[in-house]
Amino acid sequence: MDPLVLEKASILCYRLYDVADEIDLGAAESVLARDARRLRFGRSGAEFLLVPNPPLLLGLGRRSLTLPGGALEVEARARLFDFGSISIVLTVPVPSGTELDTLTPLADRLYDGPEVDALALELVEGLRREVAPAMSNPHLWEQVEHYAVVFVEGIRGRPSAEEVLRRADLARLLLGETTVPELSAAERQDVTQRHLSYGIDDLVVIDWNAAFVYEPSGSRDIPDILEIANAQLLELRYYDEALDNSLARVNQRLKRERQRLGSIFRSPYPALSRQVLVALLEMSELIERVENSLKIIGDFYLARVYEAAVEQLRIPAWKETVTRKQEILGDVYGWLKGEVDTARSLTLEVMIVLLIVVELLVALGSVIKH
Repeated sequence: MDPLVLEKASILCYRLYDVADEIDLGAAESVLARDARRLRFGRSGAEFLLVPNPPLLLGLGRRSLTLPGGALEVEARARLFDFGSISIVLTVPVPSGTELDTLTPLADRLYDGPEVDALALELVEGLRREVAPAMSNPHLWEQVEHYAVVFVEGIRGRPSAEEVLRRADLARLLLGETTVPELSAAERQDVTQRHLSYGIDDLVVIDWNAAFVYEPSGSRDIPDILEIANAQLLELRYYDEALDNSLARVNQRLKRERQRLGSIFRSPYPALSRQVLVALLEMSELIERVENSLKIIGDFYLARVYEAAVEQLRIPAWKETVTRKQEILGDVYGWLKGEVDTARSLTLEVMIVLLIVVELLVALGSVIKH
């Protein structure tokens, strides 16, 4: 079988960072010293994807990426999301005439390569300083979301999507597998099962750490959708850890309070209950902003691509985990509030009893006097 020869292709390397609780995109536009534009889908049917606050895209120029095989000149850009994420994307060109199946070693190096990580970190650090006035509670979470898209615009002979699936070893490419002589049929099926096509000559195959996009039109809508899905995944992972930390802090505080000898009429928990309530409200607001960053209002092709990406990235499972921990934190707040209310009720009852006793003593004193 003749190999597929690439005429125009690139590998998009994504590194996504959580850098703030919120980024004011309007303020970021005003402080940036270069042109920036909002995300806008261009394909037909894009109106079925609603992005309430479109992320901000800006170019970072050409950079040198040094790999073991030599230095490559790559195009760098960044995308800022209002829920506090920054995505750095390095576009690595693929030389015309490259056979698709020979791309795997380069892809493997780019998926998790330290060279990409180092360059992306350098870029995000500079961007953080530049847009600092637009960020709320700036920070840099140590976890980074990695993703890559093999973006193909031209293949010699313009094969159909079915031909590409049949003739190319896309499973090996998406896994970056260079050690196993041949993947099992079950593994190939598992990696490539989520594939979609709108026309006969376009194709997207979505895996958990990379995707293959064959798009002769050159439209970047599908990579943009995959980028949004990965940004949502990053935030859910961040909130999952934040909820773990909140629950751990509450547990430690409860242990300390129980060891103290306090008045039975005064609850030691009012301040803690307020802190838990504030954390719960803030977390709920942040999570809602992530979930509303892209809404589906129809069943068009781009919407199906987004749904496939969400499923493959296991975003529903992360949502379920975060929701469960929110509920636990809510239950903790309910218990703390109950303890506070009980202490207040007990204090009120004691005050009423004391008032009654005082009135009786006054009355008894009057009787004795007369």
